[in-house]
Amino acid sequence: MRFDPVSAECLVLTFKEGLLSAMGHDLKIRVTRFTVDVDEEQWRVDGRFDAASLRVVCAVRDGVDAHGELGGTDKRRIEETIIRDVLQAERYPEIRFVSTSASARAGELAIKGILALHGRARELVVEARREDGAWNAVACVHQPDFGIRPYSAMLGTIRLQPDVTVRIVARLT
Repeated sequence: MRFDPVSAECLVLTFKEGLLSAMGHDLKIRVTRFTVDVDEEQWRVDGRFDAASLRVVCAVRDGVDAHGELGGTDKRRIEETIIRDVLQAERYPEIRFVSTSASARAGELAIKGILALHGRARELVVEARREDGAWNAVACVHQPDFGIRPYSAMLGTIRLQPDVTVRIVARLT
């Protein structure tokens, strides 16, 4: 099976922290160019994500989408910062996850693999569950493990937490 933005959604969720975090935003960001190949017989997964294709969907307030909080200019500025400064997509254009093993437990799959991001490769576990006609997969990525310094502003009084959540929902047809 192959999944792409037509048959799946890949979101990156970021969370703010810091003394003046009320001035910042938790964000929902969509990856707009990717492919994920899945061999369900052998539980092999090969995902490729274009680091320059992240687009801000909206701010999130108290776990609820806040579509009106960011204007188009704000979204574009955030996207440029993510692509240019955080991910350095010109230098590291592809983010890739290749599974090495999978094990079932309590109705979920724990898919172990190697995530290559920002010029580094580290082991990552993706938790996946098949429900409601879709695969739902979630992983926590600790940015410093990949040499990424979480974004900060105003001398660090507004910053992003080092962990981001990546969520993929792949519809089965």
